[in-house]
Amino acid sequence: MVSTSREPERISGMFDRIAYRYDRLNRVLSVGLDQRWRARAIRELAFTGTEDVLDMCTGTADLAIKAVTMGGGQARSVVGVDFAGEMLKLGLGKVRKAGLGSRIHLVRGDATNVPLPDASFDAAMVAFGIRNVHNYEAGLREFARVLKPGGRLAVLEFGKPQVPGIKQGYEWYFKYLLPVIGRMGSKHHEAYSYLPASVDQFPAPDVFANMLKNHGFATVRTVSLTLGTVYLYIATRH
Repeated sequence: MVSTSREPERISGMFDRIAYRYDRLNRVLSVGLDQRWRARAIRELAFTGTEDVLDMCTGTADLAIKAVTMGGGQARSVVGVDFAGEMLKLGLGKVRKAGLGSRIHLVRGDATNVPLPDASFDAAMVAFGIRNVHNYEAGLREFARVLKPGGRLAVLEFGKPQVPGIKQGYEWYFKYLLPVIGRMGSKHHEAYSYLPASVDQFPAPDVFANMLKNHGFATVRTVSLTLGTVYLYIATRH
């Protein structure tokens, strides 16, 4: 049995232990698609160069960096928040190496109690992190609190394909092969067994969309990516 406890100390400790192999394993396990998914989220936010953006569960700052460097529309600035210190340390190194220290600021904090003022951001985003938040609803309320009225939110999270044949093949990969590769690459027994187990427990797309509507967001659009292996939620704050 794999524990799916989302206690903050457990989750932050787990990510701290895999931090230095995290980016490489993301590329390997997603066959490079993780970068495309992040790019799609940023395109949907349609930055114009004037936006101050919150990147929750920023990890090693992949999404934050892409938000201020991707062609076709960039954010003015990003504040990245995470509670895993080793992940933030790696992210800070990447930010400094890219010369983006004046546009990206990393803060240690919890998604259910963000240390930032009300209505202080034009947009917010989270990539594959909301699933790990101890209380989903509290995290969504915090997004609504820190966003200005009309501000947009992009949420990327894993899903489960429903197409016959693809569904069974993906479940086999996700539940059996991915944990083996993850354990070999990360040298951590638990993290990549926790991943598929936590996806199984995450709300279905329609349920999560309704959670967004019930916690401060007026409109929600759900986009299936890569045959339903990932879902992108685009929401607008009341």
